[in-house]
Amino acid sequence: MMAHQAGQTAGSHGGTATTVPQATPRQARATASAPRRVPVLTTKVGLQMPAKMAYDEWERAGRQLADVLDSSSWWLGDWMVYGKDHYTDRYQRGIRAAGLSYQTLRNYAWVSRRFDLTRRRAALSFQHHAELASMPVADQEIWLDRAEQRQWTTKQLRGALRTARQGDQQPAAPALPGRRLEVPGSRLEWWHQAAQRLGVDFEQWVMATLDSAAATALEALGTAAERPEAAGLKSVQDMKGIAEQRTHPVAISA
Repeated sequence: MMAHQAGQTAGSHGGTATTVPQATPRQARATASAPRRVPVLTTKVGLQMPAKMAYDEWERAGRQLADVLDSSSWWLGDWMVYGKDHYTDRYQRGIRAAGLSYQTLRNYAWVSRRFDLTRRRAALSFQHHAELASMPVADQEIWLDRAEQRQWTTKQLRGALRTARQGDQQPAAPALPGRRLEVPGSRLEWWHQAAQRLGVDFEQWVMATLDSAAATALEALGTAAERPEAAGLKSVQDMKGIAEQRTHPVAISA
C-alpha cells in the first residue's frame, strides 16, 4: 500500500521516503496474526519497493501512482492559471524557479480553463478532457457522458471522435432514382446474343445502343443537347471501345 506521509526520513540519493506511524502495543497485538503490509516508499528519485509484495498490493500501488500522475496535471494547470491571473508580470519567473516546462504547463492550463472544477469527471483522466477541450461546452458534456458511461479509454475516445468527424466531413451521397426496365425474356436473350457477337459487355452494349438512338432522335429534331460520353457510337470498333469506360449500372430484367 502506498504510504501516506506522517513524517519524512532520508531516502536514497538525497530523496525523502514517506513512512507510516508506529502501531501502539494494543494495535500490534490485534494485528499480530495478520500478514504485515510493507509500504511502497516514495522518494524524489524513485520508489523503494519491498522485497516480497503480494500482487494485489503491487496493483493497488500502480493505481495510486497513476491517480497522482493524472491529478498532478490538473494541479499544475490550476496553479498555472492562478499565477497568470494574479501575477501577470511575474508568473513566468515562478515557473522558471520551479524548474517546470512552460509549454507543458501552458497545455495543462488551457485544459484547466476549458473545464471548470464542477465539470471535471473524476472517473475520466486528464487526457480524456484534453481530447475534448477544443469543443463547445455542450459537445464536451455529450462526449464526457459517452466516455464515462461506456468506460472508454483515451484511445477509444479518440477513435470515436475521429469516426464522428469523418462522418461529418463526408457529404451525403444523393439518392439516385430507381432505374429498372421490364422487357420480355425473348427480347432480352436476343440483346444478349447481339452484345456477345460484338464481344462487349451486355450492359455497356445496351447503354451505347440507347445513347446512339437518343442522339439520332435529338439530331433529327434539331434539339441541341450535350451528349453523354458513350453517345453516337455506330461502328463495331466503337462498340468494343465502350467496354473500357466506367459507367453506372442499369438494371434490366425480364
